[in-house]
Amino acid sequence: MKFLILTQGCKVNQYDSDIISAAMLAEGFVKAEESDIPDIIIVNTCTVTENGDKKAIRLISKLRRDYPSAIMAVTGCYPQAFPKEARLNEYADIVTGNSENKNLTRLIRVFSENRKKTVNICPHEKSFYEPENFLHSDRTRAFIKIEDGCDRFCSYCIIPKARGRIRSRSLENIAKEADFHGEDGHREIVLAGINLSCYGSDIGLTLFDAIKTVSDSPYIERIRLSSLEPELLTPERIEKMSMVKKLCPHFHLSLQSGCDETLKRMNRHYTSFEYAEIVRNLRSAFPGCAITTDIMVGFAGETEEEFERSISFAKQIGFSRIHVFTYSVRPGTKAASMPNQVPEEIKERRYKVMNSLSVTAQREFFTKNLNTVQKVLVEHRRSLEYINGYTENYIPVRIYGGAAARHDIVSVKLTDAEENFCSGVIL
Repeated sequence: MKFLILTQGCKVNQYDSDIISAAMLAEGFVKAEESDIPDIIIVNTCTVTENGDKKAIRLISKLRRDYPSAIMAVTGCYPQAFPKEARLNEYADIVTGNSENKNLTRLIRVFSENRKKTVNICPHEKSFYEPENFLHSDRTRAFIKIEDGCDRFCSYCIIPKARGRIRSRSLENIAKEADFHGEDGHREIVLAGINLSCYGSDIGLTLFDAIKTVSDSPYIERIRLSSLEPELLTPERIEKMSMVKKLCPHFHLSLQSGCDETLKRMNRHYTSFEYAEIVRNLRSAFPGCAITTDIMVGFAGETEEEFERSISFAKQIGFSRIHVFTYSVRPGTKAASMPNQVPEEIKERRYKVMNSLSVTAQREFFTKNLNTVQKVLVEHRRSLEYINGYTENYIPVRIYGGAAARHDIVSVKLTDAEENFCSGVIL
């Protein structure tokens, strides 16, 4: 039986789909090629926004029309967070959630025998599910999920309901997957999680322990961290992390707002002063590092003065890139019932202002790195003239001249800065 997996949402969702795919292959199922008609379709959903739920429902409906005979399995964050709504989907044969992904192959086999609709959405387990099978990644950087869940309960966020409380992966299982990808030719590993900074808090470890474990793999030359919540990055932890030479000097440190009043309504667990101190500590320990972030505009109750404070703070920090997005009301969260919701036209205006700052900040960071020599991981060739890659501090580079293959790490002198990339030559 041939299967197709369609994934919505974040890198963690994509990783979960990879683990489902690896389990399916181990059980004798076959991945459908582009020209194939799949026997099984698995939709791994996202529920960060209400619009994400609507996209999932539309996709499932379209897939049922296109493939009326296929077994349709729906999993991921949407069914986990909203089981009553998800179970009513008329097009799904199997409805399950994140907690039952490990049993998805069994649920599919059972349905293929009795053809009875199955709804199996269970509470989250208290420990991390340790996968036995891994997928050969077609990405240049291989992702490893080392943590799941979050107990921060930001007022706008549904993720604790969709992902449960913090659960950390064992160092032995992390090492096993790092070696798997290293033997497969990958030289950079990206450590990912729902709240990555909290790794180990439930099992007596810290994020440094996971970083060190991957660093010990003889195959891996670079380690990158995905999005981090800032409050657990103490000076001591930053100093220990700086001792791992394979760790890339790039930190995506989620901010959300540069205004303390807004942060308080968001139920974020730091102030702007504390955030700035963490950035100073990172730049001291990792000279030349990139600090990227997320900033939300138009959160419930955000006044013009609060927005201006957020702009001013972002300028003060000097990010290398800002991912800007507008606040979206999420039913089921505390913020959904807050007063003084910001009108959409004001959100849109603030988005444009903040995004303009992001464009300027990125260009300034690129310019600051001109005429430096950077180690670039080669990704792919999109033109006969150049090949693409990323520096350790996550600058996208077009490399002209010289020969290099995918997965090579080469020394490149950055010569020009454009809006979205730098150009360089191999030394």
